[in-house]
Amino acid sequence: MKASLQWLKEWVSFDLDGQALAETLTMAGLEVDEVVDLAAGLEGIVVAEIQSADQHPDADRLRVCQVLGDAEPRSIVCGAPNAAAGLKAPLATLGTTMPNGMKIKPAKLRGVASEGMLCSASELGLGEGGEASAGLMSLPADAPIGQTLVDYLNLNDVVLDIDLTPNRADCLSIQGIAQEISALTGGAFTPPDPSNVSATIDRRVDVSVTANADCPRYMARVIEGIDVAAKTPLWMRERLRRHGIRPLSPVVDVTNYVLLELGQPMHAFDLEKIHGGIVVRRANPDESIVLLDGHQIDLDEQCLVIADHQQPLALAGIMGGLESAVGDLTTNIVLESAWFAPEVMAGRGRRFGLSTESSHRFERGVDPDLQAQAMERATELVLMIAGGKPGPITEVSDPAHLPQNAAIDLSVEAVNRLLGTALSADEIHQALAGLGMAVEASGDQFKVTAPNRRRDIALPVDLIEEVARVVGYDALPSHPPAGELNLTAPAETAVGDQRLRTQLAARGFQEVMAWSFIGTEVKNPDGSPLEGLVLANPLSQEQALMRPSLLPGLLDVVSRNARYGHQTQRLFEMGHCFEENGESAKLALVLTGLRAPEHFDSPDHAVDFFDLKGEIEHLLASNQVGPVAFSAGSAHSWMHPAQSATVLVDQQLVGYVGRLHPQVAERYDLKKSVIVAELEVEAMATRQLPSHQAISKFPASRRDLALLVKEEVEAGALLDEVRKVAGKSLEDCILFDLYQGEGIEKGFKSLGIGLIIRENSRTLTDEDVDAVSEVVVSHLAQAFDARLRG
Repeated sequence: MKASLQWLKEWVSFDLDGQALAETLTMAGLEVDEVVDLAAGLEGIVVAEIQSADQHPDADRLRVCQVLGDAEPRSIVCGAPNAAAGLKAPLATLGTTMPNGMKIKPAKLRGVASEGMLCSASELGLGEGGEASAGLMSLPADAPIGQTLVDYLNLNDVVLDIDLTPNRADCLSIQGIAQEISALTGGAFTPPDPSNVSATIDRRVDVSVTANADCPRYMARVIEGIDVAAKTPLWMRERLRRHGIRPLSPVVDVTNYVLLELGQPMHAFDLEKIHGGIVVRRANPDESIVLLDGHQIDLDEQCLVIADHQQPLALAGIMGGLESAVGDLTTNIVLESAWFAPEVMAGRGRRFGLSTESSHRFERGVDPDLQAQAMERATELVLMIAGGKPGPITEVSDPAHLPQNAAIDLSVEAVNRLLGTALSADEIHQALAGLGMAVEASGDQFKVTAPNRRRDIALPVDLIEEVARVVGYDALPSHPPAGELNLTAPAETAVGDQRLRTQLAARGFQEVMAWSFIGTEVKNPDGSPLEGLVLANPLSQEQALMRPSLLPGLLDVVSRNARYGHQTQRLFEMGHCFEENGESAKLALVLTGLRAPEHFDSPDHAVDFFDLKGEIEHLLASNQVGPVAFSAGSAHSWMHPAQSATVLVDQQLVGYVGRLHPQVAERYDLKKSVIVAELEVEAMATRQLPSHQAISKFPASRRDLALLVKEEVEAGALLDEVRKVAGKSLEDCILFDLYQGEGIEKGFKSLGIGLIIRENSRTLTDEDVDAVSEVVVSHLAQAFDARLRG
């Protein structure tokens, strides 16, 4: 937001210069990025008149002008296309140093002497591109010859460029910044006398609002008979230019001026181009509109539009339509002043690649009490500049949907406790009242109601922050913290995130940090959209949802790397995922490409399911997390149903591992096999403490069992049962063989299980070992219908 020092001083009384005011605002949270002295570099620039403009004898595009501006007429060679007799324009006299550093000296251009330079607006730093650089800066015919340009344009001014945070929409106007300055400096806030223009005609436009929650207040006013030949006065054009807005025409300039002055976006329609009346509604899916910038956009039911009884006239709060725009021949207009809900406006302009002054303000929240004031002010200015006859104001309001700030309870004790101050009740009362808040005091207790323009005030801490800003952050006392600081050692059983990251990096994985958002275009294998929490104000449609899984972002990285020729990848990401019932930390892993680097002494092997399964087992075993089991078949739709498994820790589901579903791989343009896993970090956050166990002095015995079981029986379940029933003498059991083929009945498989049996107090006999084996075989027969192979 740019703010002219001269304009601010019309609204509030203060003695600070530009730099001091910038420091005051910055220390109060309104950071000033730049302070621009408009008169800098314009010494020696005067108002001049071209008395004659003759063709240069040796150049088609140059003219030799006789110019009257300083002490005597000068001959100046000029190449501007609009150089003509009678034109008044700025003249840089001899010895002047231009804003770009060039010094004006006597010169000869193609043999003709030139004693100065006639200037365009861009050469003087008073405009950029377009009309500003197309020709000489044209000054009004009544501009006094010889007067300095600084005095004529009243350029002894400073413009502050303020970088406002999104919560301070109340300062997106001269009025709002002036109110802030009044509170910070104690200067009297003296706004111009409120105007109240009476209707002189009865003509009005019919208004209906069907989207009451989106637009709870809409005002319209007809003005007939404006002067098509009227010109925007110099003082208004200059104020618009200083604040970064290009003057266009009286009616448009007035709406822009009110936007800067009061912070209320407005729009003007050509009354004769409105069919029937105005309707504020959601757009229909088959509608489109050509905007003022000439671009046609397709609308849908998410778009709020201002329409007549035939077609949309404007994209509400963002930009008007070309069809109903005010033109050079317009004599009857309709002024619009409305309040649109910020949640409806948020992101709508960016969706179409539009960012306007109006949408910027409506997205952040306009004062809901401002519309009538803006309408009266705009009417007053239109009548002053272009004449006309105003009709009555037509208003449609739904107070139930207009925001109202509630009273907030605050105490002196709460303020001083949080700020570390000793402020009195009167000082707190004065600080809040100076910001325009209604304060009811009862001893040391306050009931405070913020003005509706301050949508960021909702809690007692918000009020305390306002007190701190007015008092001055630099004036708050500093108190070193007191008390004992106890360092708590982490539990021995805790497994930190950094430990997991370090271990994965040691295994050759590289960490990825993807966005926490995904796009609405992300699909499941069956084509259904991946469900996620929808953002109210997304940066773009590609970042419209909070991610429910780490896999989409991680696969984006894999896909991008593959396009750049990196086929072998070992990646992981640890981050939060979001669902309706809350958020959780997850760990995702990806393997693709070769199992090991190419080497002449070994064949190339692509990674498969068992490679990533082994990495998971290694990670969990390294942290004493378990027992771990894998169950065939995954409930994760993004994985291949026949090459995936659920991961169980202590019989609790903690994640999934498997080959990426072919349809998902195709969607990400991944040609090679990709193995993925996603685990809950919480399941790995606690480890089992290691316990000392003496090494037995007695030898172990081993019994190998060849068991015939049905094909669907999981080996892991079989081993778990063995460990459960074999007794304390079982030291370990291993799966050493899997066979299907000749000699094995169809639908069955042979599993080779080795039992390692040992006692710490004696050497086991064959009878002891046989007894353990018989117990194991008996229980497996009952649990899995397993039998020994003959």
